[in-house]
Amino acid sequence: MRDDERYSRQRDIVPPERIMTCRATVVGVGAIGRQVALQLAAMGIPWLQLVDFDVVETSNLASQGYLEDDLGKLKVDATAMQCKRINSHIEVVSVPQRLRRSMEIGNTVFVCVDTIDIRRLIWEAVRDQVGFFCDGRMSAEILRVLTACDAPSRSHYPATLFRTEEAFVGPCTAKTTIYCANIAAGMMIAQFTKHLRHLPTEPDIQLNLLASELNVADACL
Repeated sequence: MRDDERYSRQRDIVPPERIMTCRATVVGVGAIGRQVALQLAAMGIPWLQLVDFDVVETSNLASQGYLEDDLGKLKVDATAMQCKRINSHIEVVSVPQRLRRSMEIGNTVFVCVDTIDIRRLIWEAVRDQVGFFCDGRMSAEILRVLTACDAPSRSHYPATLFRTEEAFVGPCTAKTTIYCANIAAGMMIAQFTKHLRHLPTEPDIQLNLLASELNVADACL
């Protein structure tokens, strides 16, 4: 299979010379993270690292897109296998544990975890190591995508890591649907492709699917 044919329809949107320099780490391969990983694999990211300690449960089949054959498997292994089936030419690394400060990561990080506390720990661990950082959040049909890849957006992101007592009770993925996860993942990848093309990215996007409302916040706010 020739690469020039494989990626011909995305060439003007996903610059091949830029994506080939990217090493992507996806932290959390649940609802949003799995979809992010599959999209990155299809796009031809050369090195993809998946970080998650969890295993596939029955409730993950409808909400996260896992297969029945995946039940009981580590999410990173099940997702890595699917990524390789999509694109056998990329390297996929499975890390079945929590992200640690000492861990080697890519220069591009997608955070798709359940709680603000974990997001705060991840940001503190990787903020000085990555050129592109994107955090996807979902509560029922309300989606939020935060991107930090320049000085203003890097200053804005910590302000979104509110105190635990200000958060909703329970993980943000307590109410999850596969269509919301796919939309959130697509929004994250869209910010990534803008970054690849040296276009301005949006530091803070909120989409309420139920109310059909889109809000794009300025990093200075």
